[in-house]
Amino acid sequence: MTRPPVLPADVRLGAVHLRVSDLEGAARWYREALGFSVLAEDSGTAALGTESGPPLLVLHAAPGAPSAPRGSTGLFHVAFLLPSRGDLGALTLRAREAGAMFTGFSDHNVSEAVYLEDLEGNGIELYADRAPSAWRLPDGRMFMTTEALDPGTLVAGLQRPAERLPEGTRVGHVHLRVSTLAAAEAFYVRRMGFEVTTRDYPGALFVAAGGYHHHFGLNVWGGSGAPRPPRGALGLASVDLVVPSMAARERILGDLGEGTVFDLDDNAIRIVRS
Repeated sequence: MTRPPVLPADVRLGAVHLRVSDLEGAARWYREALGFSVLAEDSGTAALGTESGPPLLVLHAAPGAPSAPRGSTGLFHVAFLLPSRGDLGALTLRAREAGAMFTGFSDHNVSEAVYLEDLEGNGIELYADRAPSAWRLPDGRMFMTTEALDPGTLVAGLQRPAERLPEGTRVGHVHLRVSTLAAAEAFYVRRMGFEVTTRDYPGALFVAAGGYHHHFGLNVWGGSGAPRPPRGALGLASVDLVVPSMAARERILGDLGEGTVFDLDDNAIRIVRS
């Protein structure tokens, strides 16, 4: 079977859409803890991002939706890539002063990362990349690891927390809990056209386009065969994948040009134009 062509290098992630039980409270938390700006809102949605950038996060009111059972497939975390290490430190300081609940601090070699959860338990990663020259081993393989990171080194010497989410912040990657890695690879690699960047993490697979370290992380750390959450459950609703190339969009979607595809676990990937 011929492998489909890889995705073009200019593919990127757009907004991540979350269903939340308390729209007003969730939007307030992102404003206060992480400095997001509200770009548009109505009674059912709130689009958040930097002051002058595109939406990075869209919250959808779902007050009657069921919670996703613990250990089910879906969002592990959404990762916001900050422009610099200094920005990561200043935003970490802001989140700490706002009383955010941190869940970890890690050095991944390709990046330094701070982990936390929002008020509804959605996982968030704030991270800053190291230079691409540091990502690979001498033989060309992507080298990602997880080592302890002292958060004190991020905030040392800072005079004040971030006033707002810094301009240039974007969705760097999305990490998902999946039912099986084989099915995830079949969808994200053979169907979508991402390339595997590393298999070195037990129980996980990382894929990307354009030589990035990863656009999607896929794991079975809760056990292979994890169940799907109920349809319409709180948490991840969809991820926007911005595919500027018409040929690439047509390969994924047929003649739709724009639309939504679903992986085996019902994670919705919306293919959108830039």
